[in-house]
Amino acid sequence: MVAALGGDRWLNVQNAYTEGRIAAFYQGKPTGENIQYWDWRTPAEERLDLDDKKHDRQNWVQIFTGKQCWEITYKGKKTLQPGPMDSDPCGEAIRRRDRSIEVAVRQWLKDPNTVLLYEGRSLAERHLAIQVTLINVDNDSITIQMDADTHLPLRRTWYWRDPAYHDRNEEVEEYDDYHNIDGLPTPFAITRYHNGDMTQQRFVFKAAYNVPLPADGFDADAIAAKIRR
Repeated sequence: MVAALGGDRWLNVQNAYTEGRIAAFYQGKPTGENIQYWDWRTPAEERLDLDDKKHDRQNWVQIFTGKQCWEITYKGKKTLQPGPMDSDPCGEAIRRRDRSIEVAVRQWLKDPNTVLLYEGRSLAERHLAIQVTLINVDNDSITIQMDADTHLPLRRTWYWRDPAYHDRNEEVEEYDDYHNIDGLPTPFAITRYHNGDMTQQRFVFKAAYNVPLPADGFDADAIAAKIRR
C-alpha cells in the first residue's frame, strides 16, 4: 500500500492542500447543504476554510492544532471544545487525524507493541480488497481495506467510545476516484459514515502537496485579526 501511494515520497510529505465541495447527509439522506471548502494540513495541524454562500469564505475558518480547536468568523475567535456530541467538529477532527492512514503507517507500525492482523480478502465499495487491522497499546484499532489489484486504500474503519454515554461508535471513510497529483495517488471522492449512516461526501476539485504555507496560516489570532467585523 505504501509503495502504491508513492513510497518514500508519500512518507515524507510535509503538507497537503485540497479544495472542493462538501455535501452533508443526515441519517443517510442529503440535507441540501453544499459547502465549498479549502483545506491545508500538516501532520499536526489543519486549517479548513468554508463557504456556504451565506457569508464570505474568509469569515468562516476552523483551525485544529494538536488537541486545540478554534472557529473564526466575523464575530471573532471561538474555542471548540471536544465533546460527546456526534456533530462536534473538534472531537471528530482529532479522532480522524489520530487514526488516519498516515498515523497508522508512520507511528503505529513503528511501535513494537502494535499488533498487525492480516485478515485476508474482503469487499469494499464493490471491489475485491485486502484487509488488515492494526491494534495499538491502548487497544484502539484501525482497519484498512486496500484494492486487491492496485493496493490503494479503499476504506478505513475505526471505533471510539462516547465519553458521556460510553456507546461504541463506528467511523468509516471510503476513498474513490484516484488522481495522480505530483506523483502521489489522491482520492477525489471521500465518503464518511457514522454507525452505518452516510454523513458527508467530499468532492475534490484541486489538490497539491508540499505547498508554501504562510507563517500565520494556522494562527487563529492572526486570522481573526484579518476578518472584517
